[in-house]
Amino acid sequence: MATACEPIATALTLGLMAALTLHPDRLLPTDPAVRSIARRLYEAVRDLPIVSPHGHVDPRILRDDTPFADPTSLFLQPDHYVTRLLHAGGVPLQQLGVGEEPLPENRAREAWRLLCAHWDLFRGTPVRYWFDSELVDIFGVTERPCAENADALYDLIAGQLRQPSHRPRALLRRFGIDFLATTDDPGDDLTAHAALRDDPAVDTTVAPTFRPDRYLEIGRPGWPEQVKALGGDVGDYAGYLAALEARRRYFIAHGAVSADHGHADAGTEPIERHEAERIYRAARAGTVSPAEAAAFRRHMTFEMARMSCDDGLVMTMHPGIHRNHHPATANQFGPDSGHDIPTAVEFTHALQPLLARFGTHPGFHLVLFTVDADVYNREIAPLAGFYPCVYAGAPWWFLDNPSEIRHYQAAVTEIAGFSRLSGFIDDTRAFCSIPARHDMSRRLDAGFLADLVAAHRLDEDEALDALTGLVDDQPRKVFKL
Repeated sequence: MATACEPIATALTLGLMAALTLHPDRLLPTDPAVRSIARRLYEAVRDLPIVSPHGHVDPRILRDDTPFADPTSLFLQPDHYVTRLLHAGGVPLQQLGVGEEPLPENRAREAWRLLCAHWDLFRGTPVRYWFDSELVDIFGVTERPCAENADALYDLIAGQLRQPSHRPRALLRRFGIDFLATTDDPGDDLTAHAALRDDPAVDTTVAPTFRPDRYLEIGRPGWPEQVKALGGDVGDYAGYLAALEARRRYFIAHGAVSADHGHADAGTEPIERHEAERIYRAARAGTVSPAEAAAFRRHMTFEMARMSCDDGLVMTMHPGIHRNHHPATANQFGPDSGHDIPTAVEFTHALQPLLARFGTHPGFHLVLFTVDADVYNREIAPLAGFYPCVYAGAPWWFLDNPSEIRHYQAAVTEIAGFSRLSGFIDDTRAFCSIPARHDMSRRLDAGFLADLVAAHRLDEDEALDALTGLVDDQPRKVFKL
């Protein structure tokens, strides 16, 4: 470690590079009296285990425990938070290796140089906060990245990635992750999860999540062939329902606790059985209309809630994203390449059929996420403040930044209280960003609660109890861990 850092330290000694440091009070309130309260609250929870009930880390990384190839494949390629901002700043995605396997060393190094040369693009973003935390806490970096030190930083990080201390499982233990959910296709055989479950060397519970979206979107190209991956006899609607139910049971047997749904809207209007059967036949024949496909998908979201009442899987919903907004980029680089864009979304009317039928069902949990910030206090908080099944999901994706998290804290708790929050979810593919994201949440929650204490709305012991709940108790309760 000391030898690898020598070029960095030498440059700093000469005053050539700006230092990269983490202020101990970052993100805490600026008022000194409130900050002192927030500091005490944060210190009490900073080292609690991480509970991550919604994310996108590939479980094969942990099963195989193969060293990460290089800094580019670790930090850039899997993280559309990073690549989209670089693309907006004029860096072509192909130069960053988006959609590719780990790059040859010369290309990986060149992509890293582009990241460092454009470090200014991340100023003021949560991406910068996460990056700073990862570089300092995990890799001991002491210089702010720039064009001049890009190669030295690359060598420093690459050298550590070759060490046992920075292999995936070692980092998993170091991060203190107690529970980690992945996101999985219903047709997956889940062999990686089975291997992790049966490996006594893995202390973290790594659970799959049932994500059936592409099997419910019957109007998409290729659906008649794709649906066969569910197994069973999917030749008719009854067989299709049975196949979905069987796959849910398979996931539960492999540790799944939730089913995740992310469609264009939150519609849940059921249709008559004979109509569902007719539309399903049309989809199998490739003649389904867009209106029929949308009606069927909303009906099936209702059916997914019915199945959750039967089998106990927590139902999470995050509608309101225009997927693949730039067709040329989607065609060249595939999905999740940085151009999924938020849209306005409505929950109150859309969820009424589902909640009228299942809203008071014992044991049913429905967690609502959104990227439409106005919906939190207008719809999600009131729904969570009445229906025992509804929980307000943490700010997600475009909203997982300090300003929107603070808005969410006030918008939801004043209407529904702390007990109706989901607890934090990191929703990330970037493995090393998990502790940084949870640390951001803990600091912001500590700051919000400190304000309530300073305003004499809560006593400090109540604030600590609420904060501990948000960090640990609440996600375990909501996701039935």
